[in-house]
Amino acid sequence: MKFDVKKFIPLIVILILGFIASFGAFVVVEPGHTGVVVTMGKVEDTVLQEGVHFKIPFVQEVIQIDNRIVKLEVQTEAFSKDLQTVDTTLAINYRIDQNMSYSIYKNIGSDYENVLVVPAVNEVLKAIASRYTAEETVSNRALISDGLVEGLNEKLNKFGLYATDVNIIDFDFSEEFINAIEEKQVAQQQLLKAETEKQTAITNAQASAEAIKIKAEAEAEANRVLSESLTNQIIEYNKIEKWDGKLPQVTGNGSSIIDLSE
Repeated sequence: MKFDVKKFIPLIVILILGFIASFGAFVVVEPGHTGVVVTMGKVEDTVLQEGVHFKIPFVQEVIQIDNRIVKLEVQTEAFSKDLQTVDTTLAINYRIDQNMSYSIYKNIGSDYENVLVVPAVNEVLKAIASRYTAEETVSNRALISDGLVEGLNEKLNKFGLYATDVNIIDFDFSEEFINAIEEKQVAQQQLLKAETEKQTAITNAQASAEAIKIKAEAEAEANRVLSESLTNQIIEYNKIEKWDGKLPQVTGNGSSIIDLSE
């Protein structure tokens, strides 16, 4: 009996298709992701959590959405309160709410960063930068970062996106402005040096005046004590101590004078 292969071709095809279908009936959602189920082009309102899941082959598709914290770097510019151009490089950390994965894919698509996040960053930064002068933006980096997180969440949370952190990598200004800042710093340093020298001179002058005052007061006190200590007895004693034993050479009462030296 001759074996007819042609009779088994349909069975072989069915087995092959079944084998392929069996693999296509399962999907693995990776850790940190959720699976958005699309059935015949329609996005389902439920999401698949990480792990192995069944899907209908050739009918359903599972789109995986990354729900981990991801980093987005944005280069943008804004104008400060004093109308200086501030070129800014930002690093934004954000994540997608797992329960909102289907909504984001359904209403926005997979390019949600360029559609939602980047425009929101530009808008919020412009609003915050306008509150500070160019110099103040540098000294208030932490406040601006906090303001960006708050402002981004106000705009993005309703879509299921959450900003967790914003780092200001760099602020850059025009060359003219940088030169002006350097000149101002030099002038401030010179002024500070002049004030320091002036204060030093004043301090030295006050110290000298105080020393003179103290010396004068000490001398006055010494004279007072000496004056109080000079009694009549001490004065007479000093006269006797200083007398050399010789009588005066001339004596008289005004009407006659006797020369004792003869």
